[in-house]
Amino acid sequence: MPRQQLQVLDALDVAKTQLYHFTAIIIAGMGFFTDAYDLFSISLVTKLLGRIYYYKEGAPKPGTLPPRVASSVIGVALVGTLAGQLFFGWLGDKMGRKRVYGITLILMVVCSLASGLSFGNSPKGVMATLCFFRFWLGFGIGGDYPLSATIMSEYANKKTRGAFIAAVFAMQGFGILASGIFSLIVSTAFDHAYKSPAYEVDPKGSTVPQADYIWRIILMFGAFPAAMTYYWRMKMPETARYTALVAKNAKQAAQDMAKVLQVELDPEEAKVQKMAQEPANSFGLFSREFARRHGLHLLGTTSTWFLLDIAFYSQNLFQKDVFTAIGWIPKPETMNAVHEVYRVSKAQTLIAMFSTVPGYWFTVAFIDIIGRFAIQLMGFFFMTVFMFALAFPYHHWTLKDNRLGFVVIYSFTFFFANFGPNATTFVVPAEIFPARLRSTCHGISAAAGKAGAIVGAFGFLYAAQSTDKTKTDAGYPPGIGVKNSLIMLGCINFLGIFFTFLVPEPKGKSLEEMSGENEDENDEPTELQAPSNRVTSEV
Repeated sequence: MPRQQLQVLDALDVAKTQLYHFTAIIIAGMGFFTDAYDLFSISLVTKLLGRIYYYKEGAPKPGTLPPRVASSVIGVALVGTLAGQLFFGWLGDKMGRKRVYGITLILMVVCSLASGLSFGNSPKGVMATLCFFRFWLGFGIGGDYPLSATIMSEYANKKTRGAFIAAVFAMQGFGILASGIFSLIVSTAFDHAYKSPAYEVDPKGSTVPQADYIWRIILMFGAFPAAMTYYWRMKMPETARYTALVAKNAKQAAQDMAKVLQVELDPEEAKVQKMAQEPANSFGLFSREFARRHGLHLLGTTSTWFLLDIAFYSQNLFQKDVFTAIGWIPKPETMNAVHEVYRVSKAQTLIAMFSTVPGYWFTVAFIDIIGRFAIQLMGFFFMTVFMFALAFPYHHWTLKDNRLGFVVIYSFTFFFANFGPNATTFVVPAEIFPARLRSTCHGISAAAGKAGAIVGAFGFLYAAQSTDKTKTDAGYPPGIGVKNSLIMLGCINFLGIFFTFLVPEPKGKSLEEMSGENEDENDEPTELQAPSNRVTSEV
């Protein structure tokens, strides 16, 4: 039988939705807004970087970043994010959520500004400097994943906890949207201020010298939303669950939450000390007890996030086909450098507005009604269906009369990623592990996701190249083709369905009930009994 919950934690679990909940969503969510802006804005300016730094006299098409350079510029931030998720996830459990939260934000602000100030005497030098700062930018972004999720889960009430954590993650959609809108504003201003001909008319004159400011301004702007929330992050008290269950300071936890909830709370110091001495609240990450209680859970959260991000980040495979099919991006030689930034930004903005953002907020609306398990299972199922629907009749979709159908299915694929596992894989790891390991386990799960993102964004970028050597993109070796790549991605999504059964359903339960922290020491833990049967019955 579960013992009686600590009063301060019970007060948080049953609290009505109040102003401090929305304040926490905005403070934590602005971090994710910045994360998404920084990670996705680079894709808006890579074509411009190619035109500026890799222009070749007499070439029929504008300069482009060589494959290795393009992979490095885009991928180095993902590598940094993976490292940051592991390091700051661990540090959040050792030093406290609040103290580490400020460090990640400072790192993001400094490296966003530094990315825009990248310097060098040669194209190689500029790209190397940019990659250096974007790695550390990613490192800071990585810390925001486990810390934001953990803070929000530990502040929320159990009735609407899923919606609150999902709302923090949904700010990512607004960050992607903001990167497109700001890029539209900057490129439009420069396009009007500095007129230039298309590349096919005047190759050298199509890229005005002032275009070098555009990508720098766009990348540097990411520092401002992060800087705006620093003061409020530092004003937030440490979460009561960390203070009481990890730092063992029951009095401070009661004082902090009494101010937030505006009620009188008993510190219950004796109860906290007794809980701290029990074996159920002292085992470590690499212990047999953790493996017995939460080993399958961690396998479930890491594997589903890994598989999801392979598919999610592989959208680069056919994004160019979609944009070209509906006429959003003309051939590069028909545009000047600044106008190309405008067209790419417009395309990303429209996709974010009508596909990406709605999916996130559908999850927010339904996650505490139908549960995490149902949404994740549904998302993986429809992603599988739509990937196969694109793959098997791929030639059919390449015909001009059928391209609208291709765009619709493409949009639904990523709608169900966001109204599905892209959101739930972020939410669940913040709910099912003990407080002293919660941030660490979320960081491990998120890092597995970023490993999948690296595979999806770059492994499949090479794999999707045509089997015909004459039809591959410049600098790339032959691959297995887009059709076979889409079939593989469909199979990956199908695997995600099965690994979802390893993840328990936290809907309506307290964090301590899910982690087993409030179990009586004489009771046997029941956390790992037949995961698939348990989850199915709850849903």
